[in-house]
Amino acid sequence: MITVQGVVDRVGPTLLRTVLPGERGVTDVVIAEMGRRTHVAGGDLVLGVTVNAAGKAAELVDYCGAHGAAAVLLKPPLAASAGVLTAARDTGTAIVEVHNATAWAQLVWLLRTVLDAAVDDEYATEPGNQGLGDLFRLADAAAAVVDAPVTIEDANSRVLAYSARQDRTDPARVSTIMGRRVPDDVLARFRSRGVFRDLSRGRATIFVPAQQDGTLPRLIVPIRMGGELLGSMWAVVPGPVSDERAAAFADTAPVVALHLLRRRALADAERRRSAELVRTVLEGKGSVRLAVAELDLEDEPHRVVAIDVETTDALDAEGLRLALWERITAGVGRRPAVTDLHGILYAIVPDQAGWPALSEALRNETGALVGAGSPAEITELAESRAQAEEALGLVRARLVNGHVATHDEAWPVVALHRVAAAAAPANAADLGPLSMLRVHDEQTGSAYVDTLYEWLRHPGDPKAAARALNIHTNTLRYRMTRLIELTGLDLDNPDVRLAVTVQLATTRWA
Repeated sequence: MITVQGVVDRVGPTLLRTVLPGERGVTDVVIAEMGRRTHVAGGDLVLGVTVNAAGKAAELVDYCGAHGAAAVLLKPPLAASAGVLTAARDTGTAIVEVHNATAWAQLVWLLRTVLDAAVDDEYATEPGNQGLGDLFRLADAAAAVVDAPVTIEDANSRVLAYSARQDRTDPARVSTIMGRRVPDDVLARFRSRGVFRDLSRGRATIFVPAQQDGTLPRLIVPIRMGGELLGSMWAVVPGPVSDERAAAFADTAPVVALHLLRRRALADAERRRSAELVRTVLEGKGSVRLAVAELDLEDEPHRVVAIDVETTDALDAEGLRLALWERITAGVGRRPAVTDLHGILYAIVPDQAGWPALSEALRNETGALVGAGSPAEITELAESRAQAEEALGLVRARLVNGHVATHDEAWPVVALHRVAAAAAPANAADLGPLSMLRVHDEQTGSAYVDTLYEWLRHPGDPKAAARALNIHTNTLRYRMTRLIELTGLDLDNPDVRLAVTVQLATTRWA
């Protein structure tokens, strides 16, 4: 198991500094948010994302230490405050200072990458897996060969790992590591020099001279296997590199390629297994309790959340859903169990500990379409899934305001929709004079049906009904007098009012 200092060493001094060491092993990353109790378990790295006062920071450290957290990560000056250090010493919790310019969301994924790499490292010590190593160690090895700091990036310029000595590089490299991907402006500069064209053509090494903006030279090696470009390695060098050293750097690429392929296969297998477990819980069939245990879900009420994206391109939909999921879960602590079924992303989230933060993140995503079921016991989530799908259907049909609907909060809309859906096959809307009124509107351009609908929705409040129609109150009264003359509706009869309300709901909500 990796230690706190091991995590700090792998991330490097550009982002992290140990203020007070600790001996506990690290297992997970958790976001601490002010105003709500964070679930902390033994071995957690706890990020004080919204902590902005020394007293609150000391309280957080004391709480986390009592629950066995490995370390608390804080930004200056909180990490070195006396109260924080005293609480940390009393509880045996390490304190790590985060560089002020570091974005918390980026740090979360960087730390999780490091922890994943540590798991890979343990895997590599098992029989038959020797020599595979982890990407950070391979980056260090490649850096030793080329005698320069190295990053390993995937085919989309996302940083997978990097070597030590990154503090000796340039602002472009620091921004790349802190952002976990090459910044767009830096990408544009390298693209204009033909770097990515050369990568796609399979050149063994690519040298890019220093640039006028202060960007240092780069020696780049493509990572390929079976003709597929898996990524690339980028070394920040002081100048031209000898042919021998460049060739030695290129010789490390096949080892990295093998690791990337194994890592991808392992991730695919784990993702499939996790998806199967989530499906078991969602369907409520088979070994649900075993699936819950394997997913490490707490025994407390959870919600099922169904997520889709607004797009007409079916090919892009899956990628957009997954990208959306990465963004919205960047700051909500433990990542919920998730799977993709029939083109919908389903998540299982704790009602108290996970849904409030996830709900807030979802409401800030304009491209998302979201339906959430009511909370249910963890082994009885099939009903919550059906509710989530029903709520998502209401969002898609624009029957609720906004792009997020919670089944238990949107119950009036749910009830109207269900009544309308049941009444539609029986042609209930065609009974009585309503159909005649509808024909009159179509032939003359009048709006009597809409007027009647809003009048019924706002009983005894003609001003509110007029506002809903964007007309004057006198115009509303005139229309109501006229439509009663046309139809003969006895709106003083409560049964008539109820029947017409159901009919109008059927035409709008079915």
